[in-house]
Order: sequence, then C-alpha cells, then structure tokens
Amino acid sequence: MKPSSANLANSGSQNFLGIVISSTVRLNLESVASLSEKGVKVDVRSVILNETYEALPSRIHSLDHCGHIVQTALSGHPDLAADHILNHEMKGRLEQTIGSAIRQLNLEFVKSALYGKDSVDIQIFKVKARQRAYEVLIEIALNLFGVEKRLVPFTDEEVEKSLKIIKSCLESWEVLEKTEAASERIARVARAVAENLIHTMKKVMSGSGMVAKMGDEVQASLREDSLMASLFDALRSTIHNNIYYRMVTLGMCKFGNDYALGLRWLRHLGYVQVSTNPVLAARAYDDDPILWDRFKLEASKHPEWFNSPEAHGDDVAMEATKIALWPNLAAFRPIAILSSFHDGMVSYQLNPNVAGRLRESISDALKIYSSAQEFLCKYDESLLWGYSNNVERGRPNIVFKVAGGYSSAIEITASLNRMGIGTNNTVTYTVAQEATLILAAMKGMADALRIGIPITQAYETNMGGRLESHLRETKAEELLTRAMETLEDRDQVIFRLAEELGASREVDKTADIEGKIKITCSAKYLKSLEQPTFVGVIASSEKLGKSREQAKTSLTELETAIQMAGTLVARRVYQIFFRPQNRTKWLSYLQREFSLSIKQAEEIMDKIDVLPASKRRPDDTLLTLGRKNVTNTEFPNHQQNVLEASRKQGFNLPGFEDSILDECDPKIVEKLMTLEDFKKAYEATPELDEVFRKVGIEGQFGDRGIRPSEWSQFGAVVKTMREFSEAYDAFKEKAIKFVRGISKKD
Repeated sequence: MKPSSANLANSGSQNFLGIVISSTVRLNLESVASLSEKGVKVDVRSVILNETYEALPSRIHSLDHCGHIVQTALSGHPDLAADHILNHEMKGRLEQTIGSAIRQLNLEFVKSALYGKDSVDIQIFKVKARQRAYEVLIEIALNLFGVEKRLVPFTDEEVEKSLKIIKSCLESWEVLEKTEAASERIARVARAVAENLIHTMKKVMSGSGMVAKMGDEVQASLREDSLMASLFDALRSTIHNNIYYRMVTLGMCKFGNDYALGLRWLRHLGYVQVSTNPVLAARAYDDDPILWDRFKLEASKHPEWFNSPEAHGDDVAMEATKIALWPNLAAFRPIAILSSFHDGMVSYQLNPNVAGRLRESISDALKIYSSAQEFLCKYDESLLWGYSNNVERGRPNIVFKVAGGYSSAIEITASLNRMGIGTNNTVTYTVAQEATLILAAMKGMADALRIGIPITQAYETNMGGRLESHLRETKAEELLTRAMETLEDRDQVIFRLAEELGASREVDKTADIEGKIKITCSAKYLKSLEQPTFVGVIASSEKLGKSREQAKTSLTELETAIQMAGTLVARRVYQIFFRPQNRTKWLSYLQREFSLSIKQAEEIMDKIDVLPASKRRPDDTLLTLGRKNVTNTEFPNHQQNVLEASRKQGFNLPGFEDSILDECDPKIVEKLMTLEDFKKAYEATPELDEVFRKVGIEGQFGDRGIRPSEWSQFGAVVKTMREFSEAYDAFKEKAIKFVRGISKKD
C-alpha cells in the first residue's frame, strides 16, 4: 500500500508521529507523578510509552465473557483480552460479546472524564484506562482483520458487523477527547496509543524488517482530523494487501518467523511458527531493551547467582532466553489451541555446547518445557476462562531445535517426540540428514500415539541459504587458490580483491596466503561468484586458461546453479515423503511398521513439515511453496524482499502454486553435481535407500550422501555449529555481565 502524495501532504502524522523514540524518554510512573505534584501536568505520551511489565491477574472474578475481556484489558493485558475471542465456542456470539464489552469500556471511558485533575494518581488512572480501552478494541479489530478469524472460524457477516461497531466506538472516543480539550481539539490518548502501536512495529530488526516497513505505511496514512478511523483503515489495508496474507488465505503455504519480535503482526498475516537461537535472542534484547528490565526481575528470584554468576552461566543464559521466548508463546497460543497443536509453535534451540550429548540435551529440554508449562497454566487460566475444559490447559506450544550435526540427534528427536514434545531439526543441509531425522520423528510420534500421548507438530529445517554459502565459499577458494599459483604479484592481487570486498582489514592481519584466500572467499564478503573483481582475477590466471568473457560465463552458470542448491535439497526431501503418491505409501508403511490405525498414521504425516530456512533471495521462498507439509521460515528483511518482489510488474502468484513439487532444469543439477559437497548433500545413503525400497518409494536417489557418523564433519555443519556456539557464549557472557552489574548495585 503506497499512500498518495496528497495524503502525505494533508497528514498531520509527520508532525506528531515522526519522532524517534528512544529508551531515554520512557519515564517511569513514579517520575511522572513526582513532576505532577510539583505542578507539572501529567504527560500523556510518557505515561503510555512507559513500558511496564504487568503480572497476570492472580485471581479471576469474571462473570461472563464480555466482563472478562474488560477486566483483563483494564488490568494491563489488552492483547490477552483481545485473544480471548479466538475460540471455537465464540462462534455466533462475537457481535453480542464485543458490543457488551464496548458498553462496559465506554462507561469507564466516560466516567474518567468526571475525575478531577488535582490528583496525579487519578490522572494516571484515567490515561491508563483510556489507553487500554483503545488498545483492546484495536487488538480485537486486528484479530478480525487477520487470518485468525478463519481459524475459529467466524462468518464474514459477524466479522463485518463487529468491525463496524468497533470503528464507530473508536471514533466516538476520539471525539470525546477532543471535546474535553476544546481549546486544542487534540485527542491525546488516541494519538499516543497510535504512536505506541507504530513504535512497536518499528522495533523489528531496528526498522529494516517487513513489519517495521508496514509501520511506516500505517504512519504515512494517518490523518490528524480523523486519527482512529484512518488508523483502523490503514491497518486493515496493510494486512490485506500483503503478499503473505494472500498466500496464506489462498492456502498456498504456511510461514514462520526467524526473529523474536513482531509476532502478533505476523500472526495476522497467517504466520504460525517462530524460530529462536542464541543469535536471535541477543538481537531481541538489542531491539527491545525493556527485556533487560524483565530479566532483572527474574534474576532477583535467584540470589545464588549473585555471588558467582559464572558458576551458573548456562542457567543464567537459559533464563535470559526464556524472557525473550515467553511473549512468543503467548502470541501464538490461540493458534496452537485452535489447531490442536498443529501450528502456533515456538522453536527453542537447545544449548549448542551440549548438542552432541543425549542426556544433557534432554535434561535442558525438560527444564524449559516444565517452565513453559508453568507459565502457560497461568496464562491459559485467563485466555480460556469460561470455555469448556475439553482443551488441555498449560500444554506448551514449544518445539525444540535439535542440532542435526551429530548422530545423537536421531535419538534426541525420537525421545522428545515420544513424550509428545515436538522437534525442529536444525543445522541440516542434506537429504540424508533430513530424511534420517524425519524417520526418527515418525518413530517417536508412533510410540507416543500407541500409549495415548497427543503429538505435537515437528519440523525438518532445510538450511538452504547456508548450504549455498558453503558451496560458494568452497568453490571460490578452489578457483582462487588455482589462480594464485600462476600469479607473481599474488599478495597485491588478493589485497586488491579483499579491499574491493571490504575484507582488507581482516586479510591484513593474516600472514599466510591460504588464510587470506579463505577470508576473502567467505560468505561475509563474497556474495556472488559474478563479482567483477573476482571474475577478473580468475580470468587473469594462465592456469585456468580463460578469457574474461569465458570466465564470466562459466562463473555465471555456476553461480546460478549454486543459488538453486538449497531449493533442490528441500524439494527432494519433500517429494520423497510428501509427493501425493509417496504420501500414500508412507501411510501404509506407518501402519505396518508401528501397528497404527490409518487415523494415527495420517496424524503423523500431517504433523511433519519441511521448513526451508536461511533464505537469500525471494525465489528461495517462492520456489518452495506447498499446500501441505511446508512451513517457510523467514527473516524480517527477507520478508520485505519477498513483499517488494510481489509488487513488481509481471509478478504471477498462481505460477508458484505447489512450486516445491516442480522439477529443476537438469543442466543445473548436472552443474551442481560437479561439486563434491553437493553430491553429499543431494544423495541418499545405502541405509536410506533400503528404507525407501521397503516403503515403495520409486526413484534414483544415489548412495553418496553423508552417514550419521559423518554429519559433524560436513563443512556447512562445522561452520554453523561454530557460529552458534560462539553466539551462545557471547550471549551468556552478556547475561552474566548484567547479573554481575545488578549484584554490584545491590
């Protein structure tokens, strides 16, 4: 959605929403109060932008659903209050429930106008009550704009009637505020609520993610003369015009988020999964420093940390990660419950430093799972209040990311699924890894179902972008090494190339030519084999014997093939298990092998998704879409790239229908098969080939894939596990330092 220049020109948003909000303006309520007692007027904006953690209500005294929504919202949980409507039992009662809630909220809104202005506490109470009234109605509207309404499902008629009364109410409150401030005609609370809402969107990836850009679009569409109406319309338009909303509502694929923030906004677009790891946990704290305040509250419950935080380092890191995780569990909670734990999952990565050890990994998983269950039992008490007890309360919508870089991942995967706890295998790049771990998940799920344990969604990540980067690095190193053998001024050549790529400082610190080549060819610097300076160096080598044009053509063909490597692995894994004719064979196999009913076998097949990840280009998503058994997981900046691609002239969304089933150009496969590590990634093993024959899967899948004992030596695995371990250690040290700082202050 692009606002017109006239709309921008007439909008007051540039004046009152264009302010960059920093943590320094977040005054706490005590500070605001003390200023007011000295005669300074309470600053509405500061009160609303003051992000304070509100504990869940300790006791619930609601009489009915509308009263529960109002009580929950006014106690500081408008998101939770809005999500209360997302229940199958609310069908047919939506408009009446929202209307009754509006009646009660309107009384609070109007009553607050009667309070005097001599008391700071009363002024703050008035602002907060109105803020939460606005927020809960906006959040309910967002749930009805979004995909969530389809999951209940509500009828179009009851949705539109409910949205009509919500919009009218928001407009009437804004008019009331302006009437009270007759001399200024400003709805201060409405304005600050809109500002705060957009501010939360712009936090995502420090403003560069898709949700942040959606915030820019909403802001540009706001009108000072009709703030709530323009906000309402802009939110609806921004959601409905998004490519992800369109793909989900058409049933073309499911999507997940590789980031800890912005989940409610993505949920409205149809996102049903979020991945976390140490890198993402650290970024969440950078983007949203309020998480440190919440972590401080948690740390205060562990006095044993303060004497020697280093001795409790892993526990400190676990608790710090959970602080970033819990809001994700809450955001996706309605989706998990509405889908019977098929969707709405939060992927939590286990400690990478113990990823190869079965006992320690299971122990960590059970600690986190138990803690999540404790939190969700309390959360569900509010979310599901007044509904029947057919849904199990407190069951975590969490799956554990199990590093597929070790053979122990097979038993960890089977063990967790055996307990009804889902898994998400990560650090997985090859057909052999992913197929082996899908078989492990199947076995664990079958064992669970046989003893009546309900199973949870499981994912098989395909880290296509990282495989691509590894293949490019390896080939570039090989080509550059050969080129250097015939060049006399190789130090100067490599330095010029490194300088062009921005790697000169790092290269300068390295003495040997092999190290210089490795740095220069790393994915951090060399993004494409078609990079002009790189092409020139390769062409200048007598050893390779190619003109610049020949070198450019050859490297372009190779780069084009490498960019398809991850997609080809994802497609092969998907087609082995989920191509329609193969899916039927796996159903029969599950029934025979594990003595299951057809219903149980179908549930297992329905609850395993291939998860294409670590994308580099829009095509990495668009070429792996599938109506069943696929969840594409995306970084916020990649989401924006896909959105921009969809807005280009000639974009044809129907052309990508079930693209994960498409066959690739044989010439690209042939080119890739000249790369040794692609052979290992693309082919099966003799053991897997035997299973496929037993199931009846037809096709030639090769036998040169890596066996479990070789997983930890595969180049892409080595690089990723090193990165994850370093990121975990860095985040752990950051959390320890924070605890140490608290200890000194106290």
